[in-house]
Amino acid sequence: MTALRDGALAVVRRLQEEGQSAYWVGGCVRDLEMGREPHDYDIATDARPDRVSGLFPGSVMVGARFGVVAVPLGGNTYEVTTFRSEGPYADGRRPTSVKFVSAEEDVRRRDFTINGLLHDPLSGKTLDHVGGREDIARRCLRTIGAPDVRFAEDRLRMLRAVRLAAELQFDIEAETFAAIRAQAAGITQISAERIRDEIKRLVTAPGRGRGLWWLHESGLLAIILPEVAATHGVAQPPEYHPEGEVFTHTVMVVERLGKPSPVLGLAALLHDVGKPPTYTETDRIRFNRHDEVGARMAEEISRRLRLSNDETERIVELVREHIRIKDLPKMRPAKAKRFLTREHIEDHLALHRADCEASHGDLTVWNWARKAIEELTEDERRPPRLISGDDLIRMGYSPGPRFKKILEAVTDAQLEGRVRSGEEAEKLVKRKFPRNPRKRKTGGKRRPPSGNT
Repeated sequence: MTALRDGALAVVRRLQEEGQSAYWVGGCVRDLEMGREPHDYDIATDARPDRVSGLFPGSVMVGARFGVVAVPLGGNTYEVTTFRSEGPYADGRRPTSVKFVSAEEDVRRRDFTINGLLHDPLSGKTLDHVGGREDIARRCLRTIGAPDVRFAEDRLRMLRAVRLAAELQFDIEAETFAAIRAQAAGITQISAERIRDEIKRLVTAPGRGRGLWWLHESGLLAIILPEVAATHGVAQPPEYHPEGEVFTHTVMVVERLGKPSPVLGLAALLHDVGKPPTYTETDRIRFNRHDEVGARMAEEISRRLRLSNDETERIVELVREHIRIKDLPKMRPAKAKRFLTREHIEDHLALHRADCEASHGDLTVWNWARKAIEELTEDERRPPRLISGDDLIRMGYSPGPRFKKILEAVTDAQLEGRVRSGEEAEKLVKRKFPRNPRKRKTGGKRRPPSGNT
């Protein structure tokens, strides 16, 4: 991080040497006040965009209309913004106009007090026109000025307030939270991509549990993730879930993940979305096939949030398999080994452990799986491929869903020691999977379909 900081210092020094005012501003100053290492540095200056661009070769006008210039220096890029005030926000996302103003006026148009500090790294002085230092000391998130105005300007700030408070483990000031509740419906003006990015950061934040409750209590959750909001109040069988209803359980699972990736955090958030639509009461409360239903819902949600194909596939798999993993000790050895050698097995086990810890607390299967993984040989962890899809085509098989079943059968036989070469694998395939399987003849009249469809 030293090079990043040195570059940010060099940008300020260059601007000041040319007679301009320049400061570090925003989250980097907040982090320095809190003793945290900033991950990026933003610079604010009274220099106009064309002046900034002229002082730093290779600069790019990324938002000349808004006074924003990207300055490359030492392998890093710094956003340098001219002090500005903003006109009305017509669409809840961006201002219709800006004008260049003083440093104090610039700070007063920003979002939260803790992000409104200006720091001169050359003199070491920090300017606080909005009470940001006091709010940092109080660990309180508060808007600069009236919260209803700030949120009407940019609706994403409502979600950012929740995410930032969760990241910093701050409280949200009462008036600020009340304004979020009042304007929550406006979040629909924000693109799925921007919402996705905030949610990904929220589910990995240190205070993500509180953050999820804030999302629910503010009304934001019901709008951006109604499937998750629907889990609130859904009862569970107390003998398996002493913690209570589904949303409480979900929050506890997300909290118990340690330091999750966004994919694991999202999978935990969505792992039980299939429970509300599958809720039944017979001898006890049941959620039959909620894993399969939830996997389909998770895929739809992931597409809606514009997650990548890889992220979507991993989340769907985690949701679909989160119940199946409890059966690992009962599986045939080869089948269990195949599951335990999956590429993302650690995510499966992390979700399973959190799921157990947030309910009955029994880690028997998790402990069994950890021991089984330790005992795997190198060949079992990475068995050499004996046969491929190309080999199946060469053997006269037509590509299709059947290929997966055939290849899994070969892997199982390999893990069980029943086949050891490509030749033996091909013989197994020909024996178990005829290219033109005969249709089974049935006699008598055709039976009518049963009602269980």
